[in-house]
Amino acid sequence: MTAELVRGQNHPLSETRLEIRVSAGKPVVAGVTLNDADGRLREPDWIAHPGSPRLPGLEVSRQAAADHRLAVDLGALPEAVHRVNVLLALPTGIGGPLSFGSLAAPFVAVTALDGTRLAGYTVTGLDAESAVVAVELYRRQDAWKVRAVGQGYAGGLAAMLADQGLPRARELAAAVNEAVVSGLARSVAPAPAAASGPEPSRGGGDRAGRTVPVGGPGTAPATRPGPGGTPAPRSAGTGTGPVNYRHPGRTAAAPPSAGTGTGPAVPARPRPEQPARPVAGDAAGWSMEERLYNQVWGMFEDLARTTAAYRSAVDFADSRMEQEIDKVLSDPRSRMGTAADEARARAQARRDELTGLARDALDRDLAQLTAESEVVEPALPPAFARWDSPGWHAYQVPMETPMALRLGDLGLPEHGDLRVPLLVRLPLERGLWIDAGRTHSAASLTVDPHEMRRLAGELATALAGRLLAVHPVGDFTVQVLDPAGAAAATLEPLVGSGALREPPATGSGGVASVLARLTRRVDLVQLAIRTRAADSLPPDVDTAGQLLIVHDFPHGFDDRAVTQLRYLADEGPPVGVHLMMVADREDARGYGPVLDPLWRSLLRITPVPDDHLADPWVGHTWTYEPLLVPPGSPVLSRALGKLAEARLRYGR
Repeated sequence: MTAELVRGQNHPLSETRLEIRVSAGKPVVAGVTLNDADGRLREPDWIAHPGSPRLPGLEVSRQAAADHRLAVDLGALPEAVHRVNVLLALPTGIGGPLSFGSLAAPFVAVTALDGTRLAGYTVTGLDAESAVVAVELYRRQDAWKVRAVGQGYAGGLAAMLADQGLPRARELAAAVNEAVVSGLARSVAPAPAAASGPEPSRGGGDRAGRTVPVGGPGTAPATRPGPGGTPAPRSAGTGTGPVNYRHPGRTAAAPPSAGTGTGPAVPARPRPEQPARPVAGDAAGWSMEERLYNQVWGMFEDLARTTAAYRSAVDFADSRMEQEIDKVLSDPRSRMGTAADEARARAQARRDELTGLARDALDRDLAQLTAESEVVEPALPPAFARWDSPGWHAYQVPMETPMALRLGDLGLPEHGDLRVPLLVRLPLERGLWIDAGRTHSAASLTVDPHEMRRLAGELATALAGRLLAVHPVGDFTVQVLDPAGAAAATLEPLVGSGALREPPATGSGGVASVLARLTRRVDLVQLAIRTRAADSLPPDVDTAGQLLIVHDFPHGFDDRAVTQLRYLADEGPPVGVHLMMVADREDARGYGPVLDPLWRSLLRITPVPDDHLADPWVGHTWTYEPLLVPPGSPVLSRALGKLAEARLRYGR
């Protein structure tokens, strides 16, 4: 079971070969210092950093990145080492943030080599600090533990190293930062002699090594994404020449405002001799699946930041035009006659010129991302792909659970038809609320309420079927509550294929029975994990992952059932029980504030396009588009049929 640590808390480590995964949202330097029994850093050779990334038993990233994977072999460390400190520091001199207080709280996870998370820690409470000791691995009586530290230093990396007793700490800190800046410079081709004019940067975090969260927008994720690796900036083409798709990475600087003249100068983009075509899976990762996952999230962040640059440029142009017009109108001598009209025309022309430049830059970035999307989309595995993908038409029951699942697509008004997959990590960290009622979106207002409920049921079935199909045989189970039997038509792909182990539960008795069984399962598995007695679970407890679909809520649910739903939503995900509510928020308001925690704990998605999701980087409101099976397509039923056949074959 994963231990979610708070500051000062420790947890034993059952493995000696580990991976430290860091997700910071913005580029940071990740390193490791080794300490003796007295907590002292004896010499400069006891620190792994971008300029010297390898030590016996250690390897860290060679560049600043939003996400890192650090390799640690505790058994290969020198005998004198008793502590391993994982440090994070903000690089200087590349236009990044100045303190951790301006960033989302970094997340650090200690995992086994197979990806099993052993412990996690969100480094909260930072303000003016620019360096922090996030966690430490320490030895006690020949056993290793991890402790959440969260010790920040406003004096930066130099202050941190000095605190650990290293002589000439300031010189080493400068060398570390120089290695980061030099690595950044080496990864960018020399700029052309003349730039084509101001344009927004494609900034937006690294492309390499993202293991994002979801979080989705968000978690990302992620970069909750969780998003390790050693990213390097990606050349994005010149202002007027052909687009350069040569990898690795994307620029790590935040996007300056276009044409404002108020921020740091935008470096001219390199002019490639022979621009490479976009390539699917060119992000960092240990497998093609992970590389595609990281690439999709890199595209999402690029869309977010290039749009932010464009909007910032438009806002500046509007503000400048208003200031120029106000200046004219403040002078009584120029208010009347042709002088005022000419001044307004000049201000409008300057505004149009600036916004035109910004739009041209945005269009170039969108063209690049569109070309990349056209090669990435067909290469996605079924769990990441649309229903019309060749991967689903050639579906075979998988042998391993994928790292993520596609819930739909995301887009912004400026993007036209360009959409990016919304990927969430598996196992799900949050349940889902599929809104069956009207929202304030334009699409929902044009749909009949009965049609909205039908579409919500179809989306629930599509997502449940997708979850079943991407898991190995016997690893995942779906149960359905349909008290009034109103969802029978939309549930047909699940029922007719034989993919459900039990028919949908109906009536208040069926609701009570299923909820009692799942609540008992959560209680027993939690107890078994706490007492390390997993082998003592009763034989009737199904330890496979569980998804409970709840239709027509709140009809057929009493107060006890509502309380059980809240319990499953809060306590179920860590032990493999997930909730999917198909409900109208307005219908559920009768329960008052008792339902609010349930509503807030679930990720809301809609059966029609709706702009209700926001990203954690620049706060854009994204339009979510659901992932419905195309009308008349047998793709879902065919995949579930193959899964049911495999289950019968293997007796699961």
